[in-house]
Amino acid sequence: MLRAQTVVLAASGVALFLALGLPLPFLFGPLAACLIAALAGARMRGLSRASVAARTILGVAVGASLTPTVLARVPSMAGSVALVPVYILLIGVIGVPFFRRLGGYDRVTAFFAAMPGGASDMVIFGQAAGGNPRALSLIHATRVLVIVVVAPIVLTQGYGAALTNPIGAPAAAIPLDQLALMALAALVGWGVAHRAGLFGAAILGPMIAAAVLTLAGLIHMRPPREALMSAQFLIGLGIGVQYSGITLGELRRTVLLATAFMLLLAAIAAGFTEVVTLTGLANPVEAFLAFSPGGQAEMAMLAIITGADLGFVVTHHLTRLVLVLLGAPLLARILRD
Repeated sequence: MLRAQTVVLAASGVALFLALGLPLPFLFGPLAACLIAALAGARMRGLSRASVAARTILGVAVGASLTPTVLARVPSMAGSVALVPVYILLIGVIGVPFFRRLGGYDRVTAFFAAMPGGASDMVIFGQAAGGNPRALSLIHATRVLVIVVVAPIVLTQGYGAALTNPIGAPAAAIPLDQLALMALAALVGWGVAHRAGLFGAAILGPMIAAAVLTLAGLIHMRPPREALMSAQFLIGLGIGVQYSGITLGELRRTVLLATAFMLLLAAIAAGFTEVVTLTGLANPVEAFLAFSPGGQAEMAMLAIITGADLGFVVTHHLTRLVLVLLGAPLLARILRD
């Protein structure tokens, strides 16, 4: 019952955004409605299984974009990918003292709060290392929220990007064999990656499976428009409900602090965007999306909406996630000792 009420609430947000002509109604509408309800004290419950399904859709969309032409460009990405470790190091150097001094957090919590890894991974790793799981949950939810809100503003106002790129053909216009192959890539890819314990299995598994089928010449279309709109809806809902049960004290201390840090990171991302752009490694839109410290799913969706090179954006985010996930537990052990 609570889940049904949450869906109705999120749908009302979509309806309001559509009525007012506001941008990205299927993403921002559910996010805004659920966030406002959470801050008002409403009880909500997320759709965990449906959220996984949304991520598999995005995984297939990314994989279907990895054509031979895109893969031929991978060596040209080496210069900008080499900047990712520098980017992570700079975030750590700024972020850990930021959360230590302004938030009063212990070293472990401050470290995992600053690291731009997967939100759930940073909470799990942080808790295992002795950090504060509630603070980490709110900080990383805010990281994704702020970037999802700020990134479109920067893209449209700063770089002149349009958020009107067609996200896919309607399902009725896609042949049944293509729909079946994409569904197969989503289900089998996620299942195999999940059993193998691959991080980000819901996105990476379908992405790999869809890429294999695309390179084999079997898939030559993206998932239908309706599926990608549903993915936006579930992503927006999922971000908003993470604030369920938030207290006024947490809002003042944790969320506002995390918001300030994320605005700082957005400025850092803009700086790296300038470096990548001025050196001719990528255009501004793709560079900014590649270095925005948001969630992989959210950045992939924005890349689709802006018409950016999905391969370029996802390659950089995967590099960031791998480096953070491999290095974070080791560094946390050092901090704890």
